[in-house]
Amino acid sequence: MSRLSFVDLFCGIGGMRLGFESAGCDCVFSCDWNAYARKTYAANFFDLRTIAEDIHDVDGTQLGVYDILLGGFPCQPFSISGVSKKNSLGRPHGFEDKTQGTLFFEVARLIRNTRPAAFVLENVKNLLNHDKGRTMAVIYETLRDDLGYYVYPPLLLDAKFVVPQHRERVFIVGFREPRPLSFPMLLDQKPMVRDILDKKVDPKYTLSDKLWGYLQNYKVKHQLAGNGFGFGEAQLDGITRTLSARYYKDGSEILIPQRGKNPRRLTPRECARLMGFPESFAIPVSDTQAYKQFGNSVVVPLVAEVAREVVASLSNRKILKASERDVFSQTRAMTSSSLVM
Repeated sequence: MSRLSFVDLFCGIGGMRLGFESAGCDCVFSCDWNAYARKTYAANFFDLRTIAEDIHDVDGTQLGVYDILLGGFPCQPFSISGVSKKNSLGRPHGFEDKTQGTLFFEVARLIRNTRPAAFVLENVKNLLNHDKGRTMAVIYETLRDDLGYYVYPPLLLDAKFVVPQHRERVFIVGFREPRPLSFPMLLDQKPMVRDILDKKVDPKYTLSDKLWGYLQNYKVKHQLAGNGFGFGEAQLDGITRTLSARYYKDGSEILIPQRGKNPRRLTPRECARLMGFPESFAIPVSDTQAYKQFGNSVVVPLVAEVAREVVASLSNRKILKASERDVFSQTRAMTSSSLVM
């Protein structure tokens, strides 16, 4: 069988691409609106054929014939932090967000126009419960009922088994024909924070007395109020909290303890390792942009596990019989019940 091809929508810095390339697939098209992300992407993928800026300008003729559509559509409208921020500003979130929130429907448009053999969509865990399940219901009804794809129940995977980071993400996998799909079996590799750390680190990554004092006082303030907010010092023999795009601000969610001095934030290269990117991955942007990019990315080894199962399904000539399709009826029950929560 010839190598499968894929398009990489909302490609960011290429985490999804690396995962699917490791499973033996070839990228034929990429798209991302962020200029800094495109700079990093271009620095690492020299065989890039096409990279577009605005998904609204992409149509089926540009994509051509391909096998798998990848779409890590923007998660901020659905993430806990994104929803909280928008609520505090009195702004809409989810599908009511007229900019990022509606980008899922651009993905659906391209699926409808190009009819790939499969798609893999990725988002934050909060997507499952956003708007009491209505958002996920709309997504499944669009993919399943409007587009006619066979869509598996969402795969909720935690990257802590492959990298030293607690990071839960949702993967939605669908096929044009009903195909068997095995759930990725993540063997616990016992990753530890100390494995991704540099031996020598520039002092600039150590927190200043002023910032360290502020973070300590902030944590005490919220502890007294009964909240769990505050910085997080990583256990070197354990795993970290989730790396976020806001890490560039103060690094508070993942601080590395240092003997005899203030803790430090991770370096961009350490962030790359925390997300499973190879050592050869180029970082041609500033620290601020690098923190944003890795915080917004996917964990490469986690995507690779999903990719292997999707490739195996497409390589398997078996099409599920009607009697074997009960798994797809689960998505109908799931979305129907979520509408009345």
